[in-house]
Amino acid sequence: MILAILQARMSSTRLPGKVLMPLAGAPMIVRQIERVARARRIDRLVVATSLNPADDAIEKAVRREGIEVHRGPLDDVLARFLGALEEHGPADHVVRLTADCPLADPDVIDETIETHLETGADYTSNTPPHRTFPKGLDIEVMRADVLRRAGAEATTPEEREHVTWGIWNNPDRYRLAFHSQPADEGEVRWTVDRPDDYAFMATVYDALYRGNRNFTSDAVRRFVLGRPDLADYGGDRRV
Repeated sequence: MILAILQARMSSTRLPGKVLMPLAGAPMIVRQIERVARARRIDRLVVATSLNPADDAIEKAVRREGIEVHRGPLDDVLARFLGALEEHGPADHVVRLTADCPLADPDVIDETIETHLETGADYTSNTPPHRTFPKGLDIEVMRADVLRRAGAEATTPEEREHVTWGIWNNPDRYRLAFHSQPADEGEVRWTVDRPDDYAFMATVYDALYRGNRNFTSDAVRRFVLGRPDLADYGGDRRV
């Protein structure tokens, strides 16, 4: 079984509450879940948020969509993932997603999972040392037993906060694989971490969602190419 865990919190440093900011009439996290749910290789999806009362709103929003929730320590994201794995498993593999990526691409998710399974890797991502996918299409896949091992051996704040830090920083101990694409879009920014990111994302959703709820990454590319004012919006490459 492949379990996807989507981490989310309200206390984002640069844009607090961003995961519930509206996109096409629904919270951003709900729009991302809609896209992730189209991935064929994911068997179950759970949102991992914190026990902080501010995150009650996240639990309410996603449960309303029929999505399961696990809550754990605010500052120990690795513990949250391990708790979600134990509560919503058993699983053979775990997919890590973050709730600031409302353009998550189900095809890229499936392709990365397929690379992981075909290579027999312990850990696979589409963010290798030379990234080729836009920031905001990130996905990590790992064996469930490897995640448990990383949790048992974690000793640093980085390992607890960044979940997979102890895995991809130890290529001598873990078998790593990476999924890339021919196009070099590593500098393209489709994540939401600042007000200008949100303004860009709201424009994309306002333009595309009503006509096709399942709009693709290529549709985003075509739209932005037709809007020169968006190509470098906020000082970052957007296409």
